[in-house]
Amino acid sequence: MAETRKTKLLIIGSGPAGYTAGVYASRAMLDPILVQGIEPGGQLTTTTEVENWPGDSEVQGPDLMLRMEAHAKAMGTEIIGDIITDLDLSKRPFTATGDSGTKYVADAVILATGARAKWLGLDTEEKFKGFGVSACATCDGFFYRGQEIVVIGGGNTAVEEALFLTNFASKVTLVHRRDELRAEKILIDRLEKNPKIAPLWFNQLEEVYGTDSPLGVEGIKVKNVKTGEITDIPCKGVFVAIGHAPANELVKDTLETHMGGYVVTKPDSTETSIPGVFAAGDLTDHKYRQAVTSAGMGCMAALEAERFLAETDPT
Repeated sequence: MAETRKTKLLIIGSGPAGYTAGVYASRAMLDPILVQGIEPGGQLTTTTEVENWPGDSEVQGPDLMLRMEAHAKAMGTEIIGDIITDLDLSKRPFTATGDSGTKYVADAVILATGARAKWLGLDTEEKFKGFGVSACATCDGFFYRGQEIVVIGGGNTAVEEALFLTNFASKVTLVHRRDELRAEKILIDRLEKNPKIAPLWFNQLEEVYGTDSPLGVEGIKVKNVKTGEITDIPCKGVFVAIGHAPANELVKDTLETHMGGYVVTKPDSTETSIPGVFAAGDLTDHKYRQAVTSAGMGCMAALEAERFLAETDPT
C-alpha cells in the first residue's frame, strides 16, 4: 500500500532555490519535506567552476550543491530522493504523487523545479542524442579527448561549454546564427583568447550525421543564414547550448505562465496564482537565471509560506 506523508510545507526541487527554502523553512519550525526530483542539485551539478557565488572566488558546482543539501538537512529539512509525477492544486491541502507511489499532502507548496536544456528539434539531433550529441559538457566532455567537437549557441551557456571543452578537445568550433555573442564580456574575452576555439558566424545546424553500427557522430552540416551555403564540419561530438526552458510540466495547466512557460508570480513576491503555492528560481525567473538570485527567491518563498501558514492555520 502506498505511503502517505503529511507536512505543513512541501518543497519540490533541489537546486539553490529549493535548498535555500529548506534552510529558511526549517528555521521557521515548519518541518518541511523536500523532494529532490529527477536531477538532485539542479543545473549546478552539471557545471564546473562557479565564480560568482558570494564567498567563494571559485567553487565546483556539484560541491556547492552538496554543501547546500547538507545545510538544509542540518537545519531539519527532510530530503527525499523521489520524483513528483502529479500535483493536485485544486484544493487544500495540496496533494503530490511521487514516482515511488508515495503521496505527499501539504498545506503549502514551494515549486523550485528549475529549468532544463533546450534542444533544436532536429531528427538527426534526436537520433544521436547520447551517442555524440549532448547538452552537458561537464557530463560528456571527457569522452572527446583529442577530438574535434562543435558547440551550437551564442549565449553564456555556449561560451562556458566551449571554454570547458577546450580542456579535452583538440579544436572547438562555435556555431552561431549571428556574428555577435550574447554572453558576459569576461567570458567573451576568454573565448577570443583561446586558440582552440574557432567561431563560425551566421550559421545554423542543419544535420548531424554519423555511423549507425555502432551509433556515433562523424560530423555536421551547417547552413549559412545569409547565403544558404551548406558547409560540412567533421567532428566527433556536438554540444547543443541554446539555453534552457522552465521545468513546468507539473503546473503548466494549473498555474498562470508567461514568457514561454515561466510561472507568473506577484510583483516582489513568490506567490503564484493559487494561494498557498509559491514558485522560486529558474521556474519563474526568465530574466536573471543565476544561482544567487534563485537562492534569494528560495528565501522569499519560505518566508512567504511561513506567513501564509500562520495566517490561514493559526495554532
